[in-house]
Amino acid sequence: MNDSLLQCLWHSKDTLTCLIPYAYEPTWVYIFLVTMMLLSAVGLPFPEEATLVSVGILAYMGAHPDKYPPPYHGAPYVHAQTAAIAAFVAVFLSDFLIYGIGRMFGRQVFDLKPMRAILSEENRQKIEAWTKKYGAYACGIFRFTPGIRFPGHLACGMLRFPAWKFGLIDGIAALISVPTQILLLAHYGETILGFLKQFKIVVLCLLTVVLLAFVYKKYIKPRFARQP
Repeated sequence: MNDSLLQCLWHSKDTLTCLIPYAYEPTWVYIFLVTMMLLSAVGLPFPEEATLVSVGILAYMGAHPDKYPPPYHGAPYVHAQTAAIAAFVAVFLSDFLIYGIGRMFGRQVFDLKPMRAILSEENRQKIEAWTKKYGAYACGIFRFTPGIRFPGHLACGMLRFPAWKFGLIDGIAALISVPTQILLLAHYGETILGFLKQFKIVVLCLLTVVLLAFVYKKYIKPRFARQP
């Protein structure tokens, strides 16, 4: 994100106007998409859904040059189908890589310092127990559950679920969840964006309430509980 984009986002009343140039930079958008999918898959705090939604919006803008004019006639743009395929392949291969790491190195992966920093022992045990309970079908459920995908896929490998079954179930789940987000936004972007603009105040209020509830439960309530 460069200075010009930051200035545009700060001063512009319409955020989409600032994103128009990126709708006509397909190569960089595809690279960004694959990179973010890989980083998200290995447990880094980069929301997969936010990336997919962003690329879907860019694909919608690129498909409507009458509303979002390109820098020049015939400029290449972000194709929804290409972005959807790239996202699916990146996600599926990343998931399989994490599964392979868990299968190869076993439980010692969870003993690494970076893993202990993001996953407590209690949560690790819960994920393992949950994975054992639901078997290979847990692989697909992890794909729909942000926050535990990475340790969940590691656990699937660590428990040595058959690779073909993991690949099949995770692949089906990824095929359902990943491309659809891009394609839906690309084809129904006007309706979805109109809805978001109409209810953005309500959404902001809800997010504020959720944030305040989190702060109270995490920091304020424990302090009162410790007081005599």
